[in-house]
Parts: sequence; C-alpha cells; structure tokens
Amino acid sequence: MTEPSGIAIIGSGGIGGYLAGALARGGHRPTLCVRTAFDRLEVTEGGETRAVEVPVATDPAAVGPVRWVLLTTKAQDIPGAAPWLATLAGPGTTVAVIQNGVDHARRAAPYLPPGAALLPTIIYCAVERAAPGRIVHHGGARMHVPADAQGGAFAEIFAGSGFEIVREADFVTTAWRKLLSNAVANAITALTLRRMTVFTDGAVQALARDLMAEVIAVARAEGARITAEDGERILASYARMGQGGSSMLYDRLAGRPLEHDFISGAVVEAAGRHGIDVPLNRAILALLVGASGHPLDGSA
Repeated sequence: MTEPSGIAIIGSGGIGGYLAGALARGGHRPTLCVRTAFDRLEVTEGGETRAVEVPVATDPAAVGPVRWVLLTTKAQDIPGAAPWLATLAGPGTTVAVIQNGVDHARRAAPYLPPGAALLPTIIYCAVERAAPGRIVHHGGARMHVPADAQGGAFAEIFAGSGFEIVREADFVTTAWRKLLSNAVANAITALTLRRMTVFTDGAVQALARDLMAEVIAVARAEGARITAEDGERILASYARMGQGGSSMLYDRLAGRPLEHDFISGAVVEAAGRHGIDVPLNRAILALLVGASGHPLDGSA
C-alpha cells in the first residue's frame, strides 16, 4: 500500500496559522483546514509582516489522507475536528496533538481512525490571531515530543522552519511542566484581562507561587519530576514575555469558551485522584467556569 504524503493543519488560530507559516518557510506546503475561509494568511513577527502561500480547505470531503496531521484546535474543540480527522488520517498517518494540558492521547485517540498514530506535543510559542488569517508572533518557537521514532520524524519535517524540536525521554514531566505554567499564566491573564505584564505586580506574583505549589504537589504525585525551582524559572520567564498574552486571555476577550477543563480542571481532577487539597486551583477553576463563553459587558 502506498504511504500517504503531505501535511495538514486543523485549526487556523494563532498556533495553526503560525505553524503553517513556519512549515512553508521550511519548504513544505501544508493544507490549512478551517471552518471559515479567509482571503490570505499573514504572519507578523519582529515588526515585519509576510504573506504565506498555503492552500486553505473548508470541506473535509475535499481532502484525502496525509502523512502528518497537526491538530491545533483547543482541547475542547476536538469533537468538532472529527470530520477532518476522519478524512485526513488513516493507516500511515501520524496525528500530532499540539494542545495545552496533559493526557493528549486519552482525549484525542477516540477520534482517530484505525491505523493512525498519535504524537502528543507540547508547544512554547506566544502567538495571537489578530483577525482571521492574521497572526502575530510575540516570541518562542519550540515544541517537545516523545523521544521515539515518531518524534524523530516530526523533528525532520520542521527542519529549516525556525522551530526547535526537543525530544523528551520523560514526557510526563514535560507535559506537567507546561501545565504548571498554563495553570498560572492562562488563568490569571484571563481573569484579570491583562497581558503578561500583570506578573510585575507583587501580589500577583505571590498568588502565582501559591498556585504553583499546589500544581507541583499534584504533578509529583502523577510521576512528574518537578520542583519549586521549576516554578521560579517559569515565573522569571514571564518577565521576558512583555506584551504577550495567553490563548485563554484572547478567548476571554472574544467571549469564546475557555479551555479551563484541560488546564485548571486537569489539576483539580488529578488532585482528587491523589487526595491532595488544591483550594486555590479549585477557586480559580470556579471563576473560569463562570467567565467562560460570556461577553465582557456582563450582559449574559
């Protein structure tokens, strides 16, 4: 049987659009799979804007199996991507799940056709979708994948793209380290409606440390090798992000549903399994549930 070829990206948000531009820079021509078409894809970084020539598909029935599928939707939107996965993936396809949270396989595997492989992927890339097809890159271009054959093949397709691909022998620790950051940065920026400069406030820093202490205890119970020093390094990294925001902040500003179930919710769920009390994360989760999907004017 002939192996499938090509790359498709499901999702045209900040991450999906930026990955399309990066792969095009590396000599690939990925298909961007979207719900609603837009006139062109533009990526702004370093003060310069460049147009990216990639095909845009809006109908799953018009595409066929590819070698690589990059699933960049929010975690809660995977069911909506099912029609795309049904046509893009098959035997010989690897689906890279590029999302926040942990347990990538548990949430995405039920939507993969038989014979398709799954590659959990952690990304560090601060991007913002300013408008449909308009992507602003604020910094960072690194992804972490398991140190297996699929991870090695994934690194190869990003050669020349500007992305650093790190292959991890301990992916549990990698995923929880990113969740440690998301549980603080995403939650606090979304609830305060401020960008990363919010972490210059001393009271916010203190809250961040207390939130992190709870997450670290849960992560260690899950088998992740994370310490308070990891938390301090993450807090220090926030100062370098300047006017960057978070995906949850951008969703909150737009009145879209938040991915709280897969960030703060993942912490609370795992804490329950291990009998660990996480009162701050439970409070943050409750506030995010109340804010999710509601307009900022308080009308609903």
